[in-house]
Amino acid sequence: MTKRSPFRYFKTSPEIIRLAVMMYVRFPLSLRNVEDLLHERGIDVSHETIRFWWNRFGPIFAVEIRKDRINRLRSHSNWQWHLDEVFVKINGERHYLWRAADHEGEVLESFVTKRRDRKAALKFLRKSMKRYGQHDVVVTDRLKSYGAAMKVIGNSRRQMTGRWLNNRAENSHLPLRRKERAMLRFRRLRSLQKFVAIHSAFHNHFNQERHLYSRANFKLNRTAALAEWRQLCSA
Repeated sequence: MTKRSPFRYFKTSPEIIRLAVMMYVRFPLSLRNVEDLLHERGIDVSHETIRFWWNRFGPIFAVEIRKDRINRLRSHSNWQWHLDEVFVKINGERHYLWRAADHEGEVLESFVTKRRDRKAALKFLRKSMKRYGQHDVVVTDRLKSYGAAMKVIGNSRRQMTGRWLNNRAENSHLPLRRKERAMLRFRRLRSLQKFVAIHSAFHNHFNQERHLYSRANFKLNRTAALAEWRQLCSA
């Protein structure tokens, strides 16, 4: 059975929709910034249209990106996770964004909670393990909630803590922090959870870590990522 295209009832071409969603999620731009950039390219759309597009197609694109990456990530011989949490403000109220990244910088899971206790850490770990399977080593900070949650799971021996060992997870928050400033923060927990899930998938797809490669290899990887992006949800 042929899979139906998600663009079938839209008059705008899929290329323009992909471009608008990619620009908004990937770069620290506001909806009106994307509107102005598209207008410069001869595309006249409202910022509310761009908001509708990313809400409608962002989760679809994120799922398509994750399909081929989960099995590849699980095949690592040294499956090391880095866990960290940061404060986020939603309508002036403090929440916590938990994030798991692997040893190569891939953002595995993002999860938003109102508390930073053992129950929240346990829920986050179980959610991550359900999608990505078992890990070899988990690197965390000295938050006691991690140790309590690892004891419940039975993986306390695999936990590592250190002063600079968890820089990989802490650096993974930076792109989202830049986007948060452009969006003037978030207004609902549900919208934050939705956005961080989509943003992490986009970041994994386009993050080439150019400082690790020569210029020639970086250009090849970037071209391959863009080509794969243009084929998402194509008929």
